Amino acid sequence: MSNLDDFRSSTRAWLEGNCPRSMRTPMVTDEIVWGGRNAVFKNPDSKIWLERMGQKGWTCPTWPAEYGGGGLSGDEAQVLHEELQRINARPALSSFGISMLGPVLLEYGTQDQKLEHIPKIVRGEIRWCQGYSEPGAGSDLASLQTRAVLEGEHYVINGSKIWTSYANVSDWIFCLVRTDTEVPRQSGISFILFDMASEGVSTRPIQLISGASPFCETFFDNVRVPAANLVGRLNDGWSIAKRLLQHERTMISSFGLAGGNIDRGANTMTLEEAARHYRGDGDRISDPVLRDRIAGFMIDSHAFELTSRRSAAESAEKDGPSATSSLLKYYGCELNKRRYELMLSTMGYRSLGWGGEQFHESELAITREWLRSKGNSIEGGTAEVQLNVIAKRVLGLPDLLSLTRK
Repeated sequence: MSNLDDFRSSTRAWLEGNCPRSMRTPMVTDEIVWGGRNAVFKNPDSKIWLERMGQKGWTCPTWPAEYGGGGLSGDEAQVLHEELQRINARPALSSFGISMLGPVLLEYGTQDQKLEHIPKIVRGEIRWCQGYSEPGAGSDLASLQTRAVLEGEHYVINGSKIWTSYANVSDWIFCLVRTDTEVPRQSGISFILFDMASEGVSTRPIQLISGASPFCETFFDNVRVPAANLVGRLNDGWSIAKRLLQHERTMISSFGLAGGNIDRGANTMTLEEAARHYRGDGDRISDPVLRDRIAGFMIDSHAFELTSRRSAAESAEKDGPSATSSLLKYYGCELNKRRYELMLSTMGYRSLGWGGEQFHESELAITREWLRSKGNSIEGGTAEVQLNVIAKRVLGLPDLLSLTRK
């Protein structure tokens, strides 16, 4: 028996003995585990599952064991993924620390920063949010104006951020700040970490068209941050910011997968479930045109999943994601929007509900998620920005301006 077969056997045995039964069911939205200092576990088994996976380092299976990660090879991590899927295990932890901050800390952080923050990310002890966009700096992120001025051993930060996901419930923030105004825009930006409980930090939730308020305005008023919290070199935060965006875009791209990676609430349905419920005719969808459109989506989504896996394998060999993350982000978000358009098509007039007893909660949830999916084209870099990156960095096409100058 090969070492990989041994690992699969031991992993399967461990999961059978340690994954609670209720964690082998579809995820319920209000049971998603975000971790943090003030984590609330609606289901007690969620806490048990997080603690056990965190102790193994399997919330971050390929991260170095010296920082609390699993220390697994790429092949071993794939086996773990397959065994988790086999028992329909829920994710033990959802975390911006895992999907965005952790990878860049491992690449750019000091040894002290890694020892301080990485183990807490792995165990879900700190919940992180991202301080990038500002009211006047969205797609043109390099024009950000939040200032950080060095005073002794602290930076004093003033300014504001917007669209800060879950800032009102997060413990720490990874933030882009301007530390030099006398150099070109990208050259005067730094990347810094600080506690959201610091004096001078305040947040205000923003209500979306879907009725939810996951985003916030975030304000900094003379916030004092230890200079040791600066990640990487002073004024070189733009390099870290771009690297983190590659990781973020890879994470966002998973929205386009047909199932599995989508967090599902107790009152929502998959596309296939909705089609069978509203348009079912025995084992088939009654409308042949709709049936064809759904089949096309499922095929495209499966092909996208295989492409994502191949890209992940290539990234592991090249020490991180490349500009192809923009390709994945763009297409994954387009797939997700397409999914919800199809779901509304299957529901017919039942998709028009916003409230009231005549509509089931699952129908209301789908309609609201359809509205929410439109934001996929903006978050993490607009679709237009991604297409420009793909044209220049992936396809190697010439810049339009350079062509007009010739």
